[in-house]
Amino acid sequence: MTVVEERAETEAAGSQNLETSAARRAMTDRQLRVSGINDAAILAAFLAVPREDFVPEARRAVAYADRAVALDNGEVLAPALTYGQMLSAAQPAADDTVLVIGAPGGYLAALVEKLCGKVTLRAVSDDWAAAGAHSLVLVDGAIEEVPGKLASVLTAEGRLVGGMIERGVTRLALGRKVGEALAFTVLAEADFAPLAAFGAKPKWSF
Repeated sequence: MTVVEERAETEAAGSQNLETSAARRAMTDRQLRVSGINDAAILAAFLAVPREDFVPEARRAVAYADRAVALDNGEVLAPALTYGQMLSAAQPAADDTVLVIGAPGGYLAALVEKLCGKVTLRAVSDDWAAAGAHSLVLVDGAIEEVPGKLASVLTAEGRLVGGMIERGVTRLALGRKVGEALAFTVLAEADFAPLAAFGAKPKWSF
C-alpha cells in the first residue's frame, strides 16, 4: 500500500468514526433523553458502545434507527430505548454482579459493563442456572412463562429486569425474589422480542 493509499484509508476511517459518533449522539438525544432516560452514567454508556458493531455488516446503516434490527438466525437487536428502559429500571451499581440472558445479549452486556464491575453473558440455551447467584439479572427479550429455575440465579436481595408478555402485549417488568419464586411488577410497555424458550407451553383441550 502506498503512502497516498494509507492516507486515504485513514481519512475514510476517521470520517466513518465521526459519522457513527454523531449517530450515537443523535440516538441519545432524540430517542433516550426525550423518553425520560436522563441518567448521566447510562447515557455515557450508550455513547461509548458502538451499536453498529452488534449488527450484520449489511444492516449497519440502520443500527441507530429508532426500531429493532433483525440479526442473523432470527435474532433481534431491541431498540436503544428498550435497553435504556431496562437499565433505568435496573439501576446497575458498581458492586453489582450481573447476568445477561438472551440472544443477542452482546450489546446489552457491553452497555452494562460500563456501569458494573462483573458481567456474565449467557444464551437462553446455555445452562445459565449453573452460573451461580447474581445481584442483577437482565433478560434480553420477553418472557411469557417464567421458568422455575430463574429465581435460582438471583441473590436474596437481587432483582431481574426484562420483558414480560401479558395477553399478547410486551411490557417491561421488574422481578424480585420472594422465597424460591419471583414476583414481578409491570412498569411500562416496551419493544421486546419474545424468547421462544420462555414461551407458554401449549394447552390441550378435548
